[in-house]
Amino acid sequence: MRNRNLPQINGNIRFPKVRVIAGDGEQLGIMTPSEALTIAEEKNQDLVLVSDKADPPVCRIMDYGKYKFEQEKKAREARKRQHNAEVKEVKLRYKIGDHDYYVRVNHAERFLKSGDKVKATVMFRGREIQHTDLAEELLKRMARDLESVAEVQQAPRREGRNMMMLLSPKK
Repeated sequence: MRNRNLPQINGNIRFPKVRVIAGDGEQLGIMTPSEALTIAEEKNQDLVLVSDKADPPVCRIMDYGKYKFEQEKKAREARKRQHNAEVKEVKLRYKIGDHDYYVRVNHAERFLKSGDKVKATVMFRGREIQHTDLAEELLKRMARDLESVAEVQQAPRREGRNMMMLLSPKK
């Protein structure tokens, strides 16, 4: 069974006619795969199927090892540039002091600017659970303070003994 990701090369190309392109991009014309393979072997290179969707299929004469290395290098670079957004959590209490509140807002802002989502959680202990309205007001205040860098993905809602809101970075 052939690996779908790898192109067909040399003797594995099974088409009656193929369009052949030289390594420098020059069109060599339409010929049988065996004729193209002969030309490739004379140049000490491989015959690589580039596009089997075309009519006739397109093959290129190139150094397959070098081609494979370049493709892997491009894939590595793409993975390196990719940023996976994580969910960072900022925890607070509804009776939080002003300074502590602004410290949490600054943390959330830093997380959002680096492309991560922020889950703001207000925790309740004991009878504090009666003051969900104050916690909701605090989360809405945080959303207003961060509206330049964030949009509310999930409005404040209660989950057990916590109230949480999800913020995502603005595009």
